[in-house]
Amino acid sequence: MPVPRPDSSHRPASLRDYAYEAIRSAIVDGTLAPGEKLRDADLESWLGVSRTPIREAIARLETAGLVRTERARQTIVAPLDERAALSAQAIAASLHELAAREAVAQLTHADLGLMEAANERFRTALADNDVNAAIAADDDFHAVAVRASANELLPALLEQVTPTLRRLERARFSSLAGRGSVADHDRIIRLCAAGRAVEAGAAVRENWLTLGRMLATAAEHDAD
Repeated sequence: MPVPRPDSSHRPASLRDYAYEAIRSAIVDGTLAPGEKLRDADLESWLGVSRTPIREAIARLETAGLVRTERARQTIVAPLDERAALSAQAIAASLHELAAREAVAQLTHADLGLMEAANERFRTALADNDVNAAIAADDDFHAVAVRASANELLPALLEQVTPTLRRLERARFSSLAGRGSVADHDRIIRLCAAGRAVEAGAAVRENWLTLGRMLATAAEHDAD
């Protein structure tokens, strides 16, 4: 397997979390490709941690559908699966709708400012056709409502489905042209500021269904 460069800028206190986040990020951004064999020795060399936190990280990644352990006991990066990603999308859309509905009454002016700043970064990333920056800004935008909802179950549940979506999004779309999420985000901010929780939740849900529309459009183009 290719060994990515270590990133010392962000290292959680837990070695298990550090290993999980590093391997997950490398899978989601395509550094570790579908079918790539994940050897413990290579991972230990890359991450500078022992086998135990790596094995614990692999177990979490397998639960999230990002890796697969085969009968020969070798671990590989799971293949891309559009059907699984769309199933994950439906769950993510519902969870983010719930987060928004619960968050609206709790959102402060500072929270709304964070959402506006994230959307401005998103707008810039789209103009620059920077997929990584766009996805990071989109995550930051939606994270505000998740935090403000104070629902302690949501982050863990979203962690089970979001990486699968982001991985497919990065793999399938080298260009972000045609995405309407900037306008979607603007509308969500306005609804949140107005205290319209139900409508804000519905708008967030619709925004998270973008990937399915993009895949359908891509399939139509491929068929032409």
